[in-house]
Parts: sequence; C-alpha cells; structure tokens
Amino acid sequence: MASALLRDAACESGGATGLMVIMALYASAAGGSAAELKPETFAAFDKYIRLKEARLEQPPAGGSFLWADAVPDRNRQLRDGAVLCQPASDQREVKVPDGLIHDWIGAVFIPGTTVEKTIALVQDYSNHRNVYQPEVIDSKVLTHSGDDFKVYLRLKKKKVMTVVLNTEHDVHYIHLDRDWWQSRSYSTHIGEVANAGKPDERELPAGKDHGFLWRLHSYWRFQERDGGVYVECEAVSLTRNVPAGLGWLIEPIIRKLPRESLVNTLLAMRAFFAPNFLNAIWNSPWTG
Repeated sequence: MASALLRDAACESGGATGLMVIMALYASAAGGSAAELKPETFAAFDKYIRLKEARLEQPPAGGSFLWADAVPDRNRQLRDGAVLCQPASDQREVKVPDGLIHDWIGAVFIPGTTVEKTIALVQDYSNHRNVYQPEVIDSKVLTHSGDDFKVYLRLKKKKVMTVVLNTEHDVHYIHLDRDWWQSRSYSTHIGEVANAGKPDERELPAGKDHGFLWRLHSYWRFQERDGGVYVECEAVSLTRNVPAGLGWLIEPIIRKLPRESLVNTLLAMRAFFAPNFLNAIWNSPWTG
C-alpha cells in the first residue's frame, strides 16, 4: 500500500518533488504508510464526541446563540468579508491512541439572503457536487424523511497527492424558530478509493486504508439577522497520526486539510448567494 501511495504522489508531483517521492518509495518498507482504525482509537473519538456534545447542550455563555457573538468584533469581521476559522479548543489537534482528532470552528456571513434559502441550499444534497467543487465530486440523497437525511458524498482531497473518499452521512435538522436553525451530521461510512476513475477502481476496506479520514462529524448553526445569514460549523474529524519517515507527504493532508476544507465549504456557500462579495480570510495564530 505504501508503494502505491508514493507512486501516485510521484506521478502527480513531477520534477524535483516527484524525485523526492521516488526516493522515499525505495526508502520505505512495503505497507509502511498503511493505517488501521483500532478499537481504542475509535473509543477515544467516541468519548471526545460525547464530551463535546454535552458541552454543546449547555446554554451558551451570555445567552448568545452564535460563537461569533461570544467575542467583541467577530461579527464586524464577518460582515466585512472575513471567514473566521480556528481550533474549537486551545489545541489544534488532540492526540489519541494511533490517531489524531481535529476540531475546528468556522463562521461566515452571507449578505442579502435568508435562512430559509440557506437551509434549502444545504439540504439540496444532489447539487452539492456543483456548489462545493472541486472537493465534492459526486453527491446524492440516499433517504429523506422530514428533517432527517442520509446522504452520499464523494470527496476529493488534493495536497501533494490526491485522495478520493466515498462517504455517507446521517444529518438531522432542528428548526428552533423562524430565524434560527441547527443541524448535526455524523459520518456512517468513509471508504478510501484506490485508483479512482480508472477501470480497476476499488474501495479499500473501511478503517484499513491510509487513514486520511476515518470519521467526520459536524455541528451547524444558522441565524438570520443584520441583512443576511450567519453560518457557523464545528467540524470534528478523526485521522491517523503522522508516520515517521512519510510525514512530509502525509502531514499536509492530515493537518492542513481539515481547516482548509471547512473554510472552502463556507466560502462556497457565500459564493452561491453573493458571488461578488469580498473573499477575505482571517487567519488565527494557529493556522499559519
């Protein structure tokens, strides 16, 4: 598995970087980049999620619904065009046995639209492959009943190398009142695709792949006010840890893509309703 991974990266990189990959190919042991989702890794993630959801059930500090309301000036930055994104806690990632938990919170303000239209966009899962390009390359609704959806998303992650994932998610929406909505999304299946788009394409066994993404849960808040809609998302993902010797290849995918994917999702939502709005991104000290 390591050999295939490095060969793909070498083909995509070319030049000096491609040569580095080829050298790493010969230096690495076969299977050295493979990762397995172990019971203790998933148990640690499950515990983290339980604690996080218990916190989310608590009344927000100061009675505010939005994370953006908790600190002065966040709302102004959002209305000025910033996309705020930072770790949801004081750590960029949480180490667990044979894995890493990434917990990011992001926010965007979408001017000139309504929460009803925003929710309609988010629930139009069959159109996600058009709205959220190039990260979502296929999408469809598997089942739908009231405020509950089961959806399929085929994701494409590119950072040094390209990773394609078949994913399924259970999503539940809560309509709090006319202007406020919440939703929660839980991944139920994530399968890494080997040789994506080729005749010999196949899905690797879940949890026995390269470990770029094992779990993805997200918690959304929507509020209409100030002439638009504030959208916030807390995205919690589980990946492998960074292996010795291949960190330069795998680390950009594991450590940078969780934040970048969240920012790109928020930007795509705003671009759908306000394509000419300033795409300014504010970086916290954590993001570099």
